[in-house]
This record gives sequence, C-alpha cells and structure tokens, in this order.
Amino acid sequence: MAHDNNPNTAGFEFTAGDFERVRKLIYARAGIKLNDSKQNMVYSRLTRRIRSLGLTSFGAYLDRLEREGGAEWQEFVNALTTNLTAFYREQHHFPMLAELVRQGGPSPAIWCSAASTGEEPYSIAMTVADNLPRGGKARIVATDIDTNVLATARRGVYPDEAVRPVPPDQLRRHFLRGNGPNGGLVRARPALAQMVDFRPLNLLDPNWDVKGPFDAIFCRNVLIYFDKPTQKRVLERMAEQLRPGGLLFIGHSENLTDRRDLYKLRGKTAYERVGADVRAAA
Repeated sequence: MAHDNNPNTAGFEFTAGDFERVRKLIYARAGIKLNDSKQNMVYSRLTRRIRSLGLTSFGAYLDRLEREGGAEWQEFVNALTTNLTAFYREQHHFPMLAELVRQGGPSPAIWCSAASTGEEPYSIAMTVADNLPRGGKARIVATDIDTNVLATARRGVYPDEAVRPVPPDQLRRHFLRGNGPNGGLVRARPALAQMVDFRPLNLLDPNWDVKGPFDAIFCRNVLIYFDKPTQKRVLERMAEQLRPGGLLFIGHSENLTDRRDLYKLRGKTAYERVGADVRAAA
C-alpha cells in the first residue's frame, strides 16, 4: 500500500515493511496477531498518531517508538485495539451468571478481562446486584489494555441508544437520566459504579494485577486476537484464577475444545473450571 508521504496532504507512505514492523511490535507488546486484511485499519489509526506528533512518515514514527517508547507505547496499543461492545451482548450468558450469584455465597468475585467502554462490566454489575442475597457484597474487577476506553468506562455515561438493550425497570434502578444539556444521556448510579473496580491490565504481562480465586471470568472475544500459544498461556493462567467449578465465559466465535483438561462445557460458550490447580506454561 503506497500513500503520499507529503505531510501537508492527507496521506503518508505505508510500505509492506512498515506494516510488518507494526505487526511484530503489536504482537510483542499485546499478543495481537494482525492479518493482511488489517492494513487499512492500521494505516487509518496510526496516521492520527503520526500527525499528532508532527512526524512525516510511518518509518519515522516506528523508529521513534522503538527508540524512545515511553508513554507512546500505550498510545500505540490504544490505537490498534479493537473495542466492540454493547450492554447485554451475548445475552445468554447473563442468566447463567444470575444463577451462579443466587446459588453461591454472599461475596461473589467476578473478573471482566476486556472491559472496553464499560457496557459489559456494568451489565455484569446489574445482574449481580439484582440477584445478590440480602447483605451480600460482590467484588467485580474490570480490566482492559486500552487506557482510553477505561476512562470512558469509569465515567459511566452513555447515550440513550446505547442502553436500549437494558430492560426499562433495570435501567431505572441502576442509571440516572440526564436533563437539560445532559438530555439524551444516562449515568450509572453511584451504587452501581462503586461495584466495579476498573484498572488497566495487559494479559501478556507476567504479573496480573488481579487476585483470585474468581467465581466467574468474562473473557469474551479476546482469544480471537491471539495465536494458539498465546491462547494456551492465557487460558492456563485464567484457570489458576478461577475456583474449581467457577465459570469462564468466552465469545461466540471461540471454543475451548482443546483445553478439556482445564474446562468443561456448561452452556453456550460458557465453561466450568475442572481439576486441581495448574501451573502456567513458561
């Protein structure tokens, strides 16, 4: 893909070599495998960073990234992370979560490992709050590699169209509707927002800033971005964070058929942790 590298025009040169460098860097940093179909996406997202830094080419940007790194590594990862989410996405998981909360102890612990802009963890929190035994107190940790989407999640403010999947009575219980200049927006009520601990986390990091055991882990539509060895490591480490009998929820296009030693199918894209503790592969 060739683009005009004049900084005063809309485009920059983007060579096959540049794309290969991007692929290697994002794989090493975040475990994300970019196939050839992602060239236009990479070009579109990284040109914003190139312009904001006043640079004139992809080569100059990647040289600077590798030479200086620092905070730009996070910007690089943020730019190339895909965040598709919605309230009650893959709705079939939430009745299972409700049952787990009702039948479990008074202090369920749940980890949402791809929080994105917050729709998924708030869906989890609403389900937990509506099914928690009286006097119970849940612990919900929500993490994401992308610091920009976490900032949106912490604000907990959404347009009306985003919360349409939320049943009206649940919406009234857990969200405040904006007035005046905030018309057309809703905000998570403090009681709901306080249930969720948002924090940054890269699933490739050797030390995860989460502490199990968890009763449930949501890792939906994450594994599809990893290659098989990375999937294997992540699934083994998540098994260490799940109590035996705990549930791992994954995305509709993912399956764990090759990890029957750790997980057994409990429902549609929902798996139960089996066996004793495992050790993650080196």
